[in-house]
Amino acid sequence: MEINKLNEMYLDVLKELGNIGAGNAITALAKMIGKKVDMHVPSVKILDFKEVSDIFGSPDTIIVGIYFDLEGDVKGNILFALDLNSASSLIWNLMGLEVKGEFSELERSALEEIGNIMAGSYVSSLSTLTSLNMKISPPAISIDMAGAILSVPAIKYGEISDKILFIETQFVEGEKLIKGDFFLIPDINSFDLILKTLGVEVDGK
Repeated sequence: MEINKLNEMYLDVLKELGNIGAGNAITALAKMIGKKVDMHVPSVKILDFKEVSDIFGSPDTIIVGIYFDLEGDVKGNILFALDLNSASSLIWNLMGLEVKGEFSELERSALEEIGNIMAGSYVSSLSTLTSLNMKISPPAISIDMAGAILSVPAIKYGEISDKILFIETQFVEGEKLIKGDFFLIPDINSFDLILKTLGVEVDGK
């Protein structure tokens, strides 16, 4: 099944998965920083790869990207992306450190762990809902231009599809709005498998 042929029913299922997964990820984050975190309703969309870098304003915008391979029954990748202000706010909440200039190795490690906790919780909830075995690789962090970071999955999966599942997650700690975006990039067969496991017929199968 081509991802760009997803109809409204398929998209509704994926949106619900996005909502539940993001909710569990935010709950995990709240436990990690020991503070109450409120989440806005996530926005879930199917986007072209070429549209993704514009989410951050322009392809030249510097962002933090935390990248995972998706393994098990479902193959693909997950990217958790933060703008610099949101990343700095998380460092402050977690470590009480004010980021000045470039992120230190300690701060980069903390962001990797935040991404690991959130992506792990997200994937765990999807695994529970679908009864499929899913796990993520250790995180790999990159702080670079949005276009450069997003070119990694685009190159890897460009021959299979030019689409990506985008889950925009905004959450509030105190008075600070923190924006973290999940990009779920399962291969075509994995999209089919997820939907079929949930009882959604794929191309009449």
